[in-house]
Amino acid sequence: MTAQRPRIVLGSASPARLNLLRQAGLAPEVIVSGVDEDALSAATPAELALALAEAKAAAVAARPEAAGALVIGCDSVLELDGQALGKPADAEDATARWKAMRGRSGALLTGHCVADTATGRSVSATASTTVRFGDPTDDEIAAYVASGEPLHVAGAFTLDGRSAPFIDSIEGDHGNVIGLSLPLLRRLLAELGYSITDLWV
Repeated sequence: MTAQRPRIVLGSASPARLNLLRQAGLAPEVIVSGVDEDALSAATPAELALALAEAKAAAVAARPEAAGALVIGCDSVLELDGQALGKPADAEDATARWKAMRGRSGALLTGHCVADTATGRSVSATASTTVRFGDPTDDEIAAYVASGEPLHVAGAFTLDGRSAPFIDSIEGDHGNVIGLSLPLLRRLLAELGYSITDLWV
């Protein structure tokens, strides 16, 4: 570990991920990756989440403005019935999703990749949290979709927003559902030789 604290770059436009990192004592810069999420595919939802995270981290790490930084790439999908569900295409899609999810459980999968641009090394892994959905009425689903929130988040829901009353419980890391698993990030940083406490500001 060098005396100088490396810069942290978040390769995501997600305000929730940025907030999680700030609450954990980090001060990340944001460089949006620009990766076309629809262009990637994988055999399983977990592999897709990881491939997307790795693609985002690699795209940002290759940029001159990220030189010398630790780049964090993340991407989340909801696995339901073996399918990977990202952001819904439109309001109709979000409504259908919620009618399919209510009263059931799904796995929120978030791929994480940390690229150390100073050494060229990168490490990655996927975190999984089980989400048990409540049973909102058709009217509640319509009101939630009309709010616009589900159109901007993987799985058409979030723990820290208007859909929180419709989620009965989770099993696993809550931060992972919001967008980033801090315990997993700590382990990935350690693999690269960094203690997360040395990155606090």
